[in-house]
Amino acid sequence: MEWDVVDVKPQSEHTLWVRFQDGVEGVVRFNSSAFRGVFAHLLDQALFEQVAVVNGVVTWPGDLDLAPDAMHAEIQRNGCWILT
Repeated sequence: MEWDVVDVKPQSEHTLWVRFQDGVEGVVRFNSSAFRGVFAHLLDQALFEQVAVVNGVVTWPGDLDLAPDAMHAEIQRNGCWILT
């Protein structure tokens, strides 16, 4: 799919750069309010930086991932997806 992620790199604190199969690229930022529930452990920057792409999806250890279709749509519109 066009929204399959092909590359992800941690940037500054709690920020990722992503590129999709169709060439769209941009930034994903986690606001401090996003670190609750399943995302709480990602507040640790060392764990946050363990991000990888698995089958076109941004993932972390422990089966935590981000919806690539929602991420793609927001980055295509605004160049950035801010998780709150």
